[in-house]
Amino acid sequence: PVEFIQAAIARRLTSSLKYLEFVRTRLGNVNGKTVAVPLNRGAGVVSSFVKADGIIHIPQNTEGYEAGELVNVQMTRSRAEIERTLVITGSHDPLLDEVADILKRQDRASSVASSHVGSMGGIMAVKRGEAHLGGIHLLDEASGTYNIPYLRKYFPQGGVVLVECVQRTQGLMVPKGNPLGIREFADIAGTRYVNRQKGSGTRILCDYLARQNQLDTETVPGYEREEYTHTAVAAAIAAGTADAGLGILSAARIYDLDFVPVCEEQYDLLVAQSAFQLDMVQRLLEVLRGAEFARRLSAMGGYSLNHPGEIRQWN
Repeated sequence: PVEFIQAAIARRLTSSLKYLEFVRTRLGNVNGKTVAVPLNRGAGVVSSFVKADGIIHIPQNTEGYEAGELVNVQMTRSRAEIERTLVITGSHDPLLDEVADILKRQDRASSVASSHVGSMGGIMAVKRGEAHLGGIHLLDEASGTYNIPYLRKYFPQGGVVLVECVQRTQGLMVPKGNPLGIREFADIAGTRYVNRQKGSGTRILCDYLARQNQLDTETVPGYEREEYTHTAVAAAIAAGTADAGLGILSAARIYDLDFVPVCEEQYDLLVAQSAFQLDMVQRLLEVLRGAEFARRLSAMGGYSLNHPGEIRQWN
């Protein structure tokens, strides 16, 4: 028998209106609430068949769903399998794929479902009880520090733990050979730029750097062109549709781009207190502290480790 389940959707999902649409999704259980993490449509369709735990039905004449909305999902896996899925929502970093891979090698039955909705999206998902943890790197302009001021603002009653992950270098990704001779952030004036979506930590940093450099973003064609991941920005530059975009070294390396370092930032994991003692979460923290994770990050480049897996703030 076909079984349906109601789930809160982890990110906005748009639809064409013309047809009944089917979108494959991962499913996870966060503190008793079922969460659907839609898989990307188009690219890697075969892998989405393999990964999917269920199928979201978007009725005809529906524009789609907003993050947090309840959707009906046709289940293709058992509830027991869904219980063993760790839901990570928030800022994108390829290191999350490495963490998921290490966890999977340790325990074939467990898995990670991650949705890239930006740092603010991660905060709101944890706040709504729709993610076990969220990746965040949010610069507070007033103090010049990362992440902790946002905990005070969005979780005044507490209920979350901030776990240190990595320090990473943000820089301008440019085509091989750096044909426009870009040396610093201010040099993006007049280039075809590709940006990250509003609410992402990288976009907040980008807007801040523009103000610091007294750069009128109207003079930057493409400043309003938005992508949802570092790798999508890198892909646009590699394809020749953009000249520059802010991102991380590991994404630039994937597409064989040149990289102009701009600043160091703190990338952390925000964990719901209700999830902190879960075996899956504790195993993830052990992975962050482990030698295999350090080895992989070293190979990817652009990261440094101080106290990975340690608690920065118990809120």
